[in-house]
Amino acid sequence: MLWGALVALLLVAQSALVRLTRSHEATRTQDQAEATAASAANELRRLMLRAQQSAQSLMWNEPPLPQWRESAATLLRQHRGMLRLERRDERLNLRAAVDATWSGPPLFAHIARPSLEIELLSACAHALRTLAPAYSRSYFVPQADGVGVEVLDVCIPLAPASASGGVMVLTLGLGTLLEEASRSTDAQHHEFSLIEPDGTRLVRAGSVRGLGVYQGTRLVDVPGNPLLLRADSIQGHPGWIPNLATALVLGLSLGLLGLVGVLAWDMRRRSQAEQALAEALAMEDSLVTGLRARDVQGRVTYVNPAFCQMVGWPASSLIGSDAPPYWPPEHADNYRQRQAERLTLPPADSPSPQRQGFETVFVRHNGERFPVMIYEAPMFDRLGRHAGWMSAILDVSAERRMEELSRQQQERLQATARLATVGEMASLLSHELNQPLAAMASYAAGSLNLLADSPHDPELPPLLRQALERIAEQAERAGRIIKSVHGFVRRREHAREVLAVDQLIEAVLPLVRLQARKSGTRVEVEIARPIPRVLADRTMVEQVLLNLTRNGIQAMERDTPLAARVLRLRVTPDAAARRVCFEIIDAGHGIAPDVAAQLFTPFFTTKTEGMGLGLSLCRTVVEQHGGALDFGPAETSGSSPCPGTVFRFTLAAPDPIHRPAPASS
Repeated sequence: MLWGALVALLLVAQSALVRLTRSHEATRTQDQAEATAASAANELRRLMLRAQQSAQSLMWNEPPLPQWRESAATLLRQHRGMLRLERRDERLNLRAAVDATWSGPPLFAHIARPSLEIELLSACAHALRTLAPAYSRSYFVPQADGVGVEVLDVCIPLAPASASGGVMVLTLGLGTLLEEASRSTDAQHHEFSLIEPDGTRLVRAGSVRGLGVYQGTRLVDVPGNPLLLRADSIQGHPGWIPNLATALVLGLSLGLLGLVGVLAWDMRRRSQAEQALAEALAMEDSLVTGLRARDVQGRVTYVNPAFCQMVGWPASSLIGSDAPPYWPPEHADNYRQRQAERLTLPPADSPSPQRQGFETVFVRHNGERFPVMIYEAPMFDRLGRHAGWMSAILDVSAERRMEELSRQQQERLQATARLATVGEMASLLSHELNQPLAAMASYAAGSLNLLADSPHDPELPPLLRQALERIAEQAERAGRIIKSVHGFVRRREHAREVLAVDQLIEAVLPLVRLQARKSGTRVEVEIARPIPRVLADRTMVEQVLLNLTRNGIQAMERDTPLAARVLRLRVTPDAAARRVCFEIIDAGHGIAPDVAAQLFTPFFTTKTEGMGLGLSLCRTVVEQHGGALDFGPAETSGSSPCPGTVFRFTLAAPDPIHRPAPASS
């Protein structure tokens, strides 16, 4: 059965090869006819243009008629395709004519020239109108013994400035020109003909007759007379016997070549597969994520180098184990139970809960414990059967350390904020309580003075003097306490240092982005180059930046669309004032006029859980640094749905500021 199929396949292939061979031979013969026609057409066009140029050369020196006749006769003897030359005046009247002598009697010996001037007059009118040579349509000139010549005229206008003026007419014999053109081509295997666009054959050339099977046609492009040159091959349809032998040889050759090609293709595929495998292994070894594969029994079947480096154990110690050594001993039972639960294959039509990551703890070879995040997914073989589980394991120790550092920094900043809030409250209490305490002390002193003026007044009991003295003492004591508290909380005013602006921004940026991420807000930072420096208290300025950025983020949480929530922090130097300007720009709903009037008033707030001391604290800190804090509407684009607000404050620069370069984000 298989051999029969192979024989049938060979027969079909051989038949196809024979047909392809015949088709190829036919196509080759047709292409050869087309190429021969193109070559003959180009040669014919060249001969006609050379004859035209030779005729034009007769009038370069404007010779008189006798001399022109001699030159024309010489030219006609040199070019067999030129049958007659005429000179005519501006009205196309014949002034002189010279016929070729090699062709026998004159061209128009058997018929009057004026009877065949219709095509000539049309061509000359066109030539005089365009001042360029024009070709007439071909026409037949009868000769002796019932034969004739197919000719065409070339009307060449003379220059208007010429003394002679008029035109010169060149009559070309198409048969002679076609014979000369065919000599430079494959004339032994093709018959050449000049035909009109409607298919009428005018002249033919060649010693053979074409069979009409393979023909090539090309246009002889001359002005005013579209002629087609046809090359008719003497070859007919390809035969079967020669092509069969050729096809057999070609078939065997192609079969051998195909076999070699298949072998080369197979070797190339093998090489590509090996190279792809090597590249895949190289990329796999370059991963920083640990990979682990387990079978359906929970045994480790594969680990990549990143996982081995992560746990500190070689692959030979891990593969084949169902209780890996990187499990902490105290959690081994819990891990076995969790592994048994996760090794259960979920239904194919339900979402896989194992694709969700979970966090756990591994132990390294040196005993160090570290947190990891594990993502697991079912693994299938090439037949689609469940073969185990593939896990991607990430070491999240660095992330947990960063979270701990961020938490500690947040706690320090909150402590600083609370201390600053206490200072603001102390300032407010000092301002609000000093006056009544001073009044109490004044009244007590006045009362004591009055008692001193009446020391023996029996109506004043002795205890009243003692009470007034105690009132004055306690009022003075309260003033000292308020002053000491106020001085304590303001002792950090002098702890200032020279700081680069990017250091301040980088210190608070993680906390700002952490809060912005919760509301989907993007944070953009623009700092001028070179980076300016300020003289400031790092902790207090960081608290100002945190308060203002937090207010900007919270202002966009309610009315601003998610796509438009962008918080911009821009720092630009003011070289003239030797100050650095900080701008916090949000895309919130703006600030109402009634709110703006009391925005910096202590304990005034628009938040349900706010204390109303944030902006007041910020202004106090900025003013302690010799700067100013203000706000205004933001310069937002017309497409923004909210107007936005910009808070800006300035800090002193410790050194001269150079002209800033464009800001960098």
